[in-house]
Amino acid sequence: MTDGTVIIIGGAEDKVRDRVILNRFVTLAGGRDATIVVVSTASSLGTEAGERYRHIFGDLGVSTVRPLHAATRPQANDESAALALRDASGVFLTGGNQLKLASIVGGTRLADAMLERFRHGAVMAGTSAGASAMSSHMIAFGASGATPKHRMAQIAAGLGMLPGVIVDQHFQQRNRLGRLLSLIAQNPSLLGLGVDEDTAGVVGPDHVMEVIGRGSVTVVDGSASETDAWEVKGHKPLMISNVILHSLPSGYQFDLRRRQRLATPSLHAISGGEAASS
Repeated sequence: MTDGTVIIIGGAEDKVRDRVILNRFVTLAGGRDATIVVVSTASSLGTEAGERYRHIFGDLGVSTVRPLHAATRPQANDESAALALRDASGVFLTGGNQLKLASIVGGTRLADAMLERFRHGAVMAGTSAGASAMSSHMIAFGASGATPKHRMAQIAAGLGMLPGVIVDQHFQQRNRLGRLLSLIAQNPSLLGLGVDEDTAGVVGPDHVMEVIGRGSVTVVDGSASETDAWEVKGHKPLMISNVILHSLPSGYQFDLRRRQRLATPSLHAISGGEAASS
């Protein structure tokens, strides 16, 4: 039994043109033979969000796509929710409100079923809020801005498919470096991953992340950092020093366990990545 792959998408992924990220998800889930469950709990659009992705994955050749919209904890705890995932080779979490997703799904039969499928090799993908919820520690909400400040963001428990990291999304577009730095100052054991829009980190069972898509994944490593976060009051700026920061565009790989960028990919791989996502 081997854990599956996790795909963390920064939101606003290309759904119309080359669909590099969604194509990768479908391929990893088994292509035409995939069974994909779309969980739209985070979305304010309700069942409409699930139906949209059902059409997208259908266009990509998948015949079995099941939208699942658990809107309440009793629904997420119902046996039918878990049964919908019984043979899933891929699970896709839509965007929306990650705190809603964690509050409704966390600790339910649906959450257990997701982890069970993941443990049996299914690919788990989340876009925007769905990406944040993949980790064991999740950004519940927070403020924008480049300067890290005390009380800038709130942390909550995620679904736990990607332990040891904390994921932020829409990263460059919504200027979220400050809040990721503030959380790493308070939780230096976690590795911060900031994912741009139309960009994804594909994390295999070996915990190596490959970046695909148009933007970059920003990796914030605070394992050797120092901070005054514990004594700062109110919403004032905090000091964090000696942080290692990596900005990795398409084609680059990073070992999340060793906290190391892997050898530079070949020029062919990088140009191929650009061509695929241009």
